[in-house]
Amino acid sequence: MTGDHLTPAMPNSPLPPSATESADGGVERLLTFSYLGWWFSCGAEQVDGQTFRPVVFCRAYGGGDAEGPEHRLPPDTDNVAYGSEPEALRHAEQQAIRWAHDRSGDGQGQF
Repeated sequence: MTGDHLTPAMPNSPLPPSATESADGGVERLLTFSYLGWWFSCGAEQVDGQTFRPVVFCRAYGGGDAEGPEHRLPPDTDNVAYGSEPEALRHAEQQAIRWAHDRSGDGQGQF
């Protein structure tokens, strides 16, 4: 991946978030990346036969072997489902980036 702060998970890096399954096991890890000191794992949970919901897990990355606990981010909008898995995945990625910017204090939380 390209970008100043967006880097792919590398083999020698601490493990990215792994608890990417919902209670019913409906989410697979589709996109994992580090951004502004956080590891993110984004997926799309199938709601029904036609819609998908974005899902984001994160873990603080302190460098070296330091890892924080894993958290599932709350939905950033109410009752939103998308008509395709790629669309929901893209929203999950955008949510993760906004979430990191909101905590970095750089004022770039909006697209």
